[in-house]
Amino acid sequence: MTTLTISLQTATELALSAFTAAGMSEDLALPAARALVMAEREGLPSHGLARVPFYVAQMRAGKVQADATPRVETDGAVIRVDAGFGLAFAAIELAAQAARKTARDLGAAVVSVTHSHHFGVAGQAVEPFAREGLIALAFANAPAAMAPWGGNRALYGTNPVAFACPRVAGDPLVIDLSLSHVARGKVMLAQKAGKPIPADWALDPDGNPTTDADAAMAGTMLPSGGAKGAALALMVELLTAGLAGAHFAYEASSLFDDQGPPPDLAHFLLVLDPARFAPGFADRAEAMFQAIEAQEGARLPGSRRMAERAVRAQTIEISRTLHDTLAGLATT
Repeated sequence: MTTLTISLQTATELALSAFTAAGMSEDLALPAARALVMAEREGLPSHGLARVPFYVAQMRAGKVQADATPRVETDGAVIRVDAGFGLAFAAIELAAQAARKTARDLGAAVVSVTHSHHFGVAGQAVEPFAREGLIALAFANAPAAMAPWGGNRALYGTNPVAFACPRVAGDPLVIDLSLSHVARGKVMLAQKAGKPIPADWALDPDGNPTTDADAAMAGTMLPSGGAKGAALALMVELLTAGLAGAHFAYEASSLFDDQGPPPDLAHFLLVLDPARFAPGFADRAEAMFQAIEAQEGARLPGSRRMAERAVRAQTIEISRTLHDTLAGLATT
């Protein structure tokens, strides 16, 4: 496969041009473009620029509202955000602005985002809070990909969970995980490349372990941690779609085609100001982090992703095919 090395600015401009050509304003398109390029920097291409063609096709079909402007309502510590069936990224940024102020004023902010779309890399939603001294926890639901434990029909999404905590110095702790054994996007990439997948990623439609990506996409993802992961996925469904009045996973349409109605997904964020709790949080947290790092072979969650960013501080590498596809979308 032929690859190209391009600057971060060029990558952002490619995505931005594709989105604006599909009817998005630059103000709405820029958060999406930045998020996808950051995913590339973090070594997560399944959540990166490969998503642009799907998003554009859905905007052109009306499955995503290209011109949807998010709306925010604040009720004490509760913040409700309506994404208007647009992409999630602008809604998440607007929610974060409101949550920062509320968490500083009241000590905590609880955010429910409704009528939304793909959450992207969940860690990106919480990291900015930690860089400002706040603690943040985020959940999102996704179209059905996992069966309840013991079942055989997908009812839950892969439902990412993310947590961020400030450090005394340097990058914050960022934990970001999917409640499936791996993100479904990785299976999608293997399917597109015609490559097999590990046998512990997914089940085929008959409920058997499979290394065939096509069979996996037609079947169900395996939950992380077995029954415990499936239970957590149910919890996320209730905190996201349940509270927001959006679609549960089994009601949502696909994020990978332009067919059907909007997915109507939901997100949930909890933001805390540690200064409102017991004194000395930062020092106690740092003692825990240092105890982890002192053990040979141990590392803090998220450290690999930060290292990946450093490697791609100026440029990223994408396939020529993807580059040409993005360039074509910007002109049609």
